[in-house]
Amino acid sequence: MLATAKQELQQSWQGSAGATVTLTLRKDKTIKHDGFRLSAQGVQAATERGILYGVFELLRRQQTGQSVTDGVSNPSYELRLLNHWDNPDGSVERGYAGKSIFWRKDSALVVTKRDKTLWQEYARANASVGINGSVLNNVNASPMILSAEYLGRVKAIANVLRPYGVKTYLSVKFSSPVLLGGLKTADPLDPAVVNWWRSKVKEIYQQVPDFGGFLVKASSEGQPGPQDYGRTHADGANMLADVLKPYGGLVMWRAFVYSPNDKDRAKQAYNEFVTLDGKFRDNVIIQVKNGPVDFQPREPFSPLFGALKKTAVMPEFQITQEYLGHAIDLAYLAPMWEECLQSDTYQAGPGSTVARCTNGSVYRQAHSAMAGVSNVGLDTNWTGHDFAQANWYAFGRLAWNSSAKSAQLAEEWLKLTFQNAASGPTQPATSAADWNTKFLTPITQLMLASREAIVDYSMPLGLHHIMSATHHHYGPGPWWAPPGMRADWTPPYYHQASANGVGFDRTKTGSDAVSQYHEPLATQFNNPATCPDEYLLWFHHLPWDFKMKSGRTLWDELALHYEHGVQQVRQFQRTWDQAQPYVDAERFGVVQNKLRTQSGNAVVWKDACLLYFQQFSRLPIPAAVEPPMHTLETLIANDTPPRPPRQP
Repeated sequence: MLATAKQELQQSWQGSAGATVTLTLRKDKTIKHDGFRLSAQGVQAATERGILYGVFELLRRQQTGQSVTDGVSNPSYELRLLNHWDNPDGSVERGYAGKSIFWRKDSALVVTKRDKTLWQEYARANASVGINGSVLNNVNASPMILSAEYLGRVKAIANVLRPYGVKTYLSVKFSSPVLLGGLKTADPLDPAVVNWWRSKVKEIYQQVPDFGGFLVKASSEGQPGPQDYGRTHADGANMLADVLKPYGGLVMWRAFVYSPNDKDRAKQAYNEFVTLDGKFRDNVIIQVKNGPVDFQPREPFSPLFGALKKTAVMPEFQITQEYLGHAIDLAYLAPMWEECLQSDTYQAGPGSTVARCTNGSVYRQAHSAMAGVSNVGLDTNWTGHDFAQANWYAFGRLAWNSSAKSAQLAEEWLKLTFQNAASGPTQPATSAADWNTKFLTPITQLMLASREAIVDYSMPLGLHHIMSATHHHYGPGPWWAPPGMRADWTPPYYHQASANGVGFDRTKTGSDAVSQYHEPLATQFNNPATCPDEYLLWFHHLPWDFKMKSGRTLWDELALHYEHGVQQVRQFQRTWDQAQPYVDAERFGVVQNKLRTQSGNAVVWKDACLLYFQQFSRLPIPAAVEPPMHTLETLIANDTPPRPPRQP
């Protein structure tokens, strides 16, 4: 990695010609993990990774016009990982940027020069923002990934990622001993199963000596797990942890669990894992989604954060935009992650934020980590939308510094990506002041408002999970409830709309999910008068004429949020049009077209939800809201997949 650091300095240096930068590999009690000390003279770190990160910080400051001041920078989290939901055939679950960069439908799995170049560019991008690990395959794992053929490709990938400090991990299927090894059981307490995993782990480390460990989705959404054998999550995780321990490997065990029979899906993860606190090995980390349901545009933080006091817990964020407009809608997600990380759990008193409860500041943990579900694919721009690159960037920077501000990260990314990117030689040169005023400031504000706009035009006031399943979670579907479908996979389960009102009752007289939060939050969320508006319908089922803090009725407030979201996207279009002189023609045109599509999507969301809910409220749409452009019947018809032709 020292050689990589030197190479980066030589090819990207923007300081004085002939300057000397000293790279010092030396321990210092103020430098933690892969942190570094940066000064005008150079970089000091205790590890080679730290040197590399310090070099990238130095180069970033040069490129963004920031001064180089003396100081130590330590990572908030020891492990900062991307989770790739990539499949062995090259497809990507919830991927919107093309096929996988790691796998393809190729029985020989030949490693090409193009593969290695792509992986190196990917590793370099990760290192530049401090990401130090990659899980190469889908949490809905195929057992094939542990076959000798695929492990050979894992070795090739690891060899390319290693010089940039990116460690390799794999998702594994819990039933692999049966499906791949031919055993009759995957019971974690069966000696034959333990021996199979022990042998497989040995094989992996022979190929990849610095292999990081396993990510496991088990006893979840039909995936096999220890509960199939009457065992607990701790039994399953600890078995894998024990076979990885001699090699220094870790188990990241996902807490994303729920059953079709639970009365409130949002409660189950807490109920299953809190009782197991302290029963996991010290090389097990419980990976918890930011919210208690499923990466919704807005959720309250998961109550598991802070509730597990004797077990390492890592936040899991979704960089890929499954519920936030895929790679079509512009959504800068740093404000959402910042909102979660800075939420106060009160578990150890005021100031016990999600970040502090998971990074080792509040509870002693053997390891700390943060994961992001990757949005990377084979598209030329990596992420399917030029602005979606900002989410990859911001995730890495927040994992390094959980106190970083969304506005600062947006400005950094814009400077690194668009500065000096005029649309062509016919455009006159612009001053730095002009670029700052007419591009940097308005586009930063656009980015900062983008996630809230999506919340407004899709699921405001605590509404959640009302998207179309027909169109793979893009666009609205509050009506979607096919016959025979399990209830918790349908929007009506969540919005509970009726003539009496709308929202999910999670109060003490409802599902009592509020009691999973520490005081004073439980009491605050339980009372509609004190519950924040943004979570109101998450915790309460309220009548349509309920009086909001604004003085308006719930129905009018809901309608105005939808209208505001639509108008925000239209303003984004105008703002971007005015930025044309400061952007190259290709990217300007692509983003402009995507904003046009997003504007139409926002109108569809507004019309669909207001017309659908109006059936129950029986109230007029406020005069300040643009009349619907569609009919509910047309929207529902367009959301229904055509029936296959009848076979003769």
